[in-house]
Amino acid sequence: MASSSSSSALLQPKYQVFLSFRGEDTRHNFTSHLLEALKNRGINVFFDEEKLEKGEELSQALMHAITASKISIPIFSKDYASSKSCLAELSQIIDCMRSQGQIVLPIFYHVDPSNVRHHSGSFRESFDQHLMEKPKDQVERWKAAFTQAGQLIGWHIDGGNFDRSEPEYIDKIVVVVIEKLSGKSTFVSEELVGIDDQIHKILLMIDQDHIRLIGIWGMGGIGKTTLAEAVYNEVVSGFKFDAHYFLQDVREKSLERYGMQSLQNELLSKLLRGDIHIDTRFIGSTLIRDRLRNTRAFVVCDDVNDLDQIQRLGVQDFGLGSKIIITSRDRQVLKNIGVNELHEVVGLKLDHSLELFCKFAFKQYNPIAGFWDLSMEFVKYAQDNPLALKVFGAALYGKERGNWESALRKVKKYPEQGIFGCLKISFDGLDDLERNIFLDIACLFGGYVGDLKTKILACWYEGAEYGISNLVDKCLVYIADELDCYRMHDLLQQMGKNIVDRESEDPRKRSRICIPEDVYNVFKKNTFGDFLLQIWSLIFKMENSYDDSV
Repeated sequence: MASSSSSSALLQPKYQVFLSFRGEDTRHNFTSHLLEALKNRGINVFFDEEKLEKGEELSQALMHAITASKISIPIFSKDYASSKSCLAELSQIIDCMRSQGQIVLPIFYHVDPSNVRHHSGSFRESFDQHLMEKPKDQVERWKAAFTQAGQLIGWHIDGGNFDRSEPEYIDKIVVVVIEKLSGKSTFVSEELVGIDDQIHKILLMIDQDHIRLIGIWGMGGIGKTTLAEAVYNEVVSGFKFDAHYFLQDVREKSLERYGMQSLQNELLSKLLRGDIHIDTRFIGSTLIRDRLRNTRAFVVCDDVNDLDQIQRLGVQDFGLGSKIIITSRDRQVLKNIGVNELHEVVGLKLDHSLELFCKFAFKQYNPIAGFWDLSMEFVKYAQDNPLALKVFGAALYGKERGNWESALRKVKKYPEQGIFGCLKISFDGLDDLERNIFLDIACLFGGYVGDLKTKILACWYEGAEYGISNLVDKCLVYIADELDCYRMHDLLQQMGKNIVDRESEDPRKRSRICIPEDVYNVFKKNTFGDFLLQIWSLIFKMENSYDDSV
């Protein structure tokens, strides 16, 4: 065994997790239970058995334990700030976070995170006392560390009647610690949860020699780009390619003047490490094509909506062993491109949805006291869509409960533009047949279509079955196997209703009537001629009250 004085031993990371806590507050309850759970999972934890008041100077062994740990977990309790040793530990932890990227996962144990951020409540008294005993610059350093730690994403354990039990929190904390130690999802850890399995699937595809083109497909806001970015960062840090590039916003940029030409030049200049200019629609230069064939490239083409875009980018000329990821909302486009494997990005599970929402709404992994019910309402409304969860969470951060209640009523009637602007891109790309079918499903069919409603649509529109299949390819409806029908995401359904509502303030002048009250008012006020024009809306509305299986 190496000597304790060996310099190499001092540099070796001895601990995986460092626990910082005030012994009198949590030693014999929460902290000891967390320690046991971590050790039972084989995690090496530094736990100060004595935890005596050591003053603000840290021993060399304690300093090394903090510096060598990959994760630090400060457990903020009501008297944490009264301990000079705790504040000294926290200051060193924050220094390690800044200098070497140490992961810090705070736990707010029966204290309000905002009190930590603002040094209020019981913490104010502690810092006032320190100012009378210690130099001001030292106390200010402690306060700065306290503020920064309070802004990090962690867990708020309130202990109220509606809060989770402590064992549930400990189980979740252990899971997150293991994920962090394994290095999973380092790029997207603050942006998306529940993505590790999907990253792993894409990486396995990339590792297969026969797979060259990989398609990532899903509805707007579901996380296609985030998944592709996470995979890209994993690949470029580990795999060996001659060149790599992430080409963003292909659809949007291609609409600009000289858009595709600019994208061509951007990609080729990066891959061939030179100033490349292509004047024609396709790469005609034999020299450039030969250089591409000699380049083993890894490229992500994000948000593609046309086969022509990929052909003009010269993907077919990339060298042997190249890997290309293409993200799109349209499955048919990916089929036309000829992807070897197609990965559908799935929505988040309920617990992951809640965690993602809380990261933006509370800057922690769980709702704060008094907001569990409203948090679940927004999570259910977002229906597993990461973009919606992030937009809602960010908009509600720091607001009072009354504002949350008002916001919930608002989003159910008026769409959130940050979300619907993204979703409407898919609608804008539809032809007249597809738009009509989409709006009928959203406004008149309650968001789902079974055999009976499919037959009704076929009576109204030539080629209805083909139109529905295109809506599936474009992620505007999906096949619900368990119900043997087509369903529409709730956010897309609300978007469809909003599109119709915007046609006119007068319901009689809209193409469809979505609200029962409007149906009643139109029939009450209309002439017989208008009645004939509107009667089909009532038929569809009434038919929707019956189960398709009947």
